[in-house]
Amino acid sequence: MTEDLTPAEAYAAALARNAERATALAPFREMYDFDLDPFQIEACKALEAGKGVLVAAPTGSGKTIVGEFAVHLALTQGRKCFYTTPIKALSNQKYADLVKRYGADRVGLLTGDNSVNGDAPIVVMTTEVLRNMLYAGSQALSGLGYVVMDEVHYLSDRFRGAVWEEVIIHLPESVTLVSLSATVSNAEEFGDWLDTVRGDTDVIVSESRPVPLWQHVLAGRRMYDLFEEETDHGGRGASRREVNPDLLRLARTENTRTYNPRDRRRGKMVREADRERERRQRSRIWTPGRPEVIDRLDAEGLLPAITFIFSRAGCEAAVQQCLYAGLRLNDDEARQRVREIVEERTASIPAEDLHVLGYYEWLEALERGIAAHHAGMLPTFKEVVEELFVRGLVKAVFATETLALGINMPARSVVLEKLVKWNGEQHADITPGEYTQLTGRAGRRGIDVEGHAVVLWQRGLDPGHLAGLAGTRTYPLRSSFKPSYNMAVNLVDQFGRHRSRELLETSFAQFQADRSVVGISRQVQKNEEGLEGYREGMTCHLGDFEEYALLRRDLKDRETELAKQGAAQRRAQAASSLEKLKPGDVIHVPTGKFAGLALVLDPGIPAGRTNGHRGFEHHDGPRPLVLTAERQVKRLASIDFPVPVEALERMRIPKSFNPRSPQSRRDLASALRSKAGHINPDRHRKNRSAAADDREIARLRTAIRAHPCHGCDEREDHARWAERYHRLQRDTRQLERRIEGRTNTIARTFDRIVALLTELDYLRGDEVTDNGKRLARLYGELDLLASECLRDRVWEGLTPPELAACVSALVYESRQADDAVAPKLPTGNAKAALGEMVRIWGRLDALEEEFKINQAEGVGQREPDLGFAWAAYQWASDKSLDEVLREAEMPAGDFVRWCKQVIDVLGQIAAAAPKENSTVAKNARKAVDSLLRGVVAYSSVG
Repeated sequence: MTEDLTPAEAYAAALARNAERATALAPFREMYDFDLDPFQIEACKALEAGKGVLVAAPTGSGKTIVGEFAVHLALTQGRKCFYTTPIKALSNQKYADLVKRYGADRVGLLTGDNSVNGDAPIVVMTTEVLRNMLYAGSQALSGLGYVVMDEVHYLSDRFRGAVWEEVIIHLPESVTLVSLSATVSNAEEFGDWLDTVRGDTDVIVSESRPVPLWQHVLAGRRMYDLFEEETDHGGRGASRREVNPDLLRLARTENTRTYNPRDRRRGKMVREADRERERRQRSRIWTPGRPEVIDRLDAEGLLPAITFIFSRAGCEAAVQQCLYAGLRLNDDEARQRVREIVEERTASIPAEDLHVLGYYEWLEALERGIAAHHAGMLPTFKEVVEELFVRGLVKAVFATETLALGINMPARSVVLEKLVKWNGEQHADITPGEYTQLTGRAGRRGIDVEGHAVVLWQRGLDPGHLAGLAGTRTYPLRSSFKPSYNMAVNLVDQFGRHRSRELLETSFAQFQADRSVVGISRQVQKNEEGLEGYREGMTCHLGDFEEYALLRRDLKDRETELAKQGAAQRRAQAASSLEKLKPGDVIHVPTGKFAGLALVLDPGIPAGRTNGHRGFEHHDGPRPLVLTAERQVKRLASIDFPVPVEALERMRIPKSFNPRSPQSRRDLASALRSKAGHINPDRHRKNRSAAADDREIARLRTAIRAHPCHGCDEREDHARWAERYHRLQRDTRQLERRIEGRTNTIARTFDRIVALLTELDYLRGDEVTDNGKRLARLYGELDLLASECLRDRVWEGLTPPELAACVSALVYESRQADDAVAPKLPTGNAKAALGEMVRIWGRLDALEEEFKINQAEGVGQREPDLGFAWAAYQWASDKSLDEVLREAEMPAGDFVRWCKQVIDVLGQIAAAAPKENSTVAKNARKAVDSLLRGVVAYSSVG
């Protein structure tokens, strides 16, 4: 190829090669045994040029290469790099990867409950740890050159997303930010915001999957391709893909009404031949069982596979089903290797705890190459599953969607049992973004030629809907940023109220709100131009027509108001007259479909709220049941009586009368016509109009006649322009109110929080009080409640186990929103302290309502949850794991996670509690030691 170059071109190419060798990127590329993709090279070059980068690319595409280059640059330049992740498991994994490359002495780990070599030049940490360091002004920030924010799209998370924005806003300007995100549809918008708050930022978007993804539906014994001709391999090309017609035909056949023996066709029973044909068709279509799916994937060479089941219990049940089915995916050599690794990783767990944790059943499944993976598992067990899966010793994993959050567990195939999951409130369809995240695990770079996403057939499955999920590769990034009490005191302490307010207005949340206002602002501008034109059109040479038009509008509004009052009064009179009716009254229905003579059979239900067969029903007045002169029995409504009604005559209704009998109706209607057919109802005389005697209307009419514009020959033309002007002005004001509602929303929330904190003496203007300094050290959803408990000395005199029980209420949230059974609580001082915590929360809740701080918007203090208090108390009291888990009825993984969160908050309380005349700090440290034992202590790093 070089022979075809001219001397000038060859010289230019040589210069380019020499220039690249002089960069930091050249030695970095040599560390990998594969070539970097164009998007990775582009991002690395931007970083080396001193720019920040936002890299948005599909799961498994190698975004982390860019983060690792930031680490390489930091070491080359003698600076520090912090690598942040959203979850501890991902931090642990990244820590292990970087230690393998750079050595344990150059890499540290900081999570909520672990600190390993925190002064190293490379530190992996959770995002919350970095946020806390920024607020505390930690010395570790000295020399920081790069921050990598892995999975930055996590800022959409409504519970924790705000932390990402806090970090991005508060990082020193000298720090270069590397943001790694899943493919989002508004990456440019996010990049524009980063450009605004962080300076020059390049946005690099790649939608190419490194390994093509094929989409399938498994129905019965057959694996259908989702698309007829998948020429773009999961979204890389621009060609149009059509849904497989065989799959569409299958859906039409299966989703039609199934055979019912009582069905008749043309008056005869369905023929036996038809039934047989339907049985044959249905025998080919079923939802395969879990062992059957794994067996099928194994036969087709599609293992290892991850099957996503949106239920922990479902994952465990799937493993048991595979065991009962006799499924074995490992040979004897692999089984032996699995046992060696498992025994090595779990050597520190006492034998008595292994039994409680279901270790032997878990090991048997692992030896067969099968495992579950979910948040309820012990962290050590989960990490062993991850390691064995990556090594190819576990070939079938049944997992909840938490596995899709960045954990490095790529597979050849991904199976989705259903396209519906519980979102915490209801069963909802998974979104295109969730589908992309889950199926993104399929296809191992450098190992697989292609990846496979398999959706199991379910009755009612719509191939078109599935194709929409598979074809939509992106989802929008939406900020979940909201100010908190802790954030407010930390900001005011560092920057003062005014500067803090300005900082919050630079958040992505406000950036998005302001952008949404741009279109509305343009419309307002157009409207204002239109108003100017209308104003010219209504100009009158005799006087101020705008003033004249206002008088006419006031008159019209007053007449409309009086008309409404009159109508309401007539309706009230009519309803009152209906309430006086009795069975046997002969009335005249004035209007409606059933106007004319009628006999009241039942006066109807009185107005208001009544308990009906569908629960509470609402009625706007009595609804009499009547028999008309035309023999119809009907329930009338108040709309049939615009004027009051009176009984014209009385009739006796026979006891034998049956409204469902045509003969009964005919006889009674005949008697009705004979009795009252000759009576002419009195025509309802209209009352004198209220407008005739209204002084305001008289004044306005006089003013209109006296106005100079009243005598203008073009008065009505001007009036039409004035009416258009009025309508457009009203619309414009509505748009301006919408703009006002979206502008400075974050700052207004901050102002309300500051006002409440001032009321509670946490802030005095720009000064943070001692109470405020205590709050600044407490991070968490119930930060203000914890601070108030310290101020009111609620936890004084508690033993370490009792304090652990109380602090658990600040972090724990039951998986079920409303537990029917009241939780078991420790007795004595702990129970009294928990009760006092709930009372303090009630006081804060009332105060938040007064200051318009709305929990529904993600701001404010939720009610403390006492559901973990007994388990925390028991564990801190040195009870056995078996006893604690049995009474808590909680999976070991959940128990460990909640204990670690309690330990984290106890550490904060130990730092924030008074050092003099207080036992809280000392007992908090003792409580940490009491909790940090057994499974909680040996649940691996992080």
